[in-house]
Amino acid sequence: PTSLRLVNWLGYFLGAHRAETAANEAFAARLLGSLGAHAEWVARRIEYHLLGNHVLENATALTLAGTMLAGKRAARWRRKGLGLLREQIAEQFLADGTHFERSPMYHSRMLYLLTILEQVGDAELGAAVRPAARAACGALARLRHPDGRIALLNDSAFGIYNKPDELLAAQRALGATEAETGPGPAGAWSLPAAGYFGWRDDRGNYVVCDAAELGPSYQPGHAHADLLAFELSLRGHRVVVDAGVHDYEVGETRAYCRSTAAHNTVEIDGQDQAEMWSAFRIARRAHPREVAWRPRTDGFELSAWHDGYLRLPAKARHARTFAWAAGSGLTIADRVTARRTVDVASRLHLHPSCAIEERSDRRVVVAYPGGRFSVASTGPQTIAVEPSRYCPEFGVIEENAALVVRANGTNVESGWTLRHED
Repeated sequence: PTSLRLVNWLGYFLGAHRAETAANEAFAARLLGSLGAHAEWVARRIEYHLLGNHVLENATALTLAGTMLAGKRAARWRRKGLGLLREQIAEQFLADGTHFERSPMYHSRMLYLLTILEQVGDAELGAAVRPAARAACGALARLRHPDGRIALLNDSAFGIYNKPDELLAAQRALGATEAETGPGPAGAWSLPAAGYFGWRDDRGNYVVCDAAELGPSYQPGHAHADLLAFELSLRGHRVVVDAGVHDYEVGETRAYCRSTAAHNTVEIDGQDQAEMWSAFRIARRAHPREVAWRPRTDGFELSAWHDGYLRLPAKARHARTFAWAAGSGLTIADRVTARRTVDVASRLHLHPSCAIEERSDRRVVVAYPGGRFSVASTGPQTIAVEPSRYCPEFGVIEENAALVVRANGTNVESGWTLRHED
């Protein structure tokens, strides 16, 4: 039977066609029957073989169907969905509000799910999702560049899920405060449970540094081999970028986007930090070690090393220190130690809007829409330029340039300084 409650649900989802749907009882009945069949299918086939965001999607679908529809089956969907929802929220959202897959794109999607659940107006449901949604707002605000878009960490791309501003506005409409939905005061910020740290100021400078686990231990499918990488915006414009993600198909492009070489970190012996295979598989994973975060009023320092290359015959270790100082920019110091000689490459991938204006052996001046900035090698290595690829959206490849310094040895020190040229 088509109750008023069911018609209201149709209106909730069909929006502009609410009146026509309510007036066409035969169509409404067929549509409700189809929705019921789909809900029952989900109830019997929770995606435990995939876990992670898939199960939270299943929980959301069942909870919505069970809350908005009437009847014994709907009550069963609600019980199952709500129980699963509570379980998965506790498991999937870290103490700092970040989704545990550590992808700003999927984090956005999970916040969207919590938001539509809260918008239903059911008191019990709202109480179940509201704390996680508010905490997720703060994490999303910190993982947003000054251009308003997400950082492209791990499997992340533009144009797939809602923009941060839309999600944060929806949460404010539900009662979230400006403090809960904002990035916090200008200066150093951290999401320590996720492993992301950085800086934001009122001049449009933003940096996010990655000292994070590759993802949940049992499902790292959306992770990239990007430990100790970073992204940088200056004067409101992205200048140093991750590769992004082009597709989810097994092939060279997917392999590249997940590779260490596609990120702003150190590659050793041409190998990834972890064994990346197929489209979503990872073996012998890297882990961050001795992460030390030291925020200051005028900057920050972050240091860590990772064990990803201990699997190689040379038993190599990469340690990196980031130092940001207001007025003098970003300094990066790298040290690679190994039992035998290794080849080391450190890359900085420039945004496609950047153009190299001046170049010497150890210093490059780059023009970008916000002005000019310099990149210098702090070690003895010469800066080379190589072609790169930037995939800000699925199916999109933009040509860009990467700056690279190379060295070999058993104890290699290198580094970078990046500074805006006033």
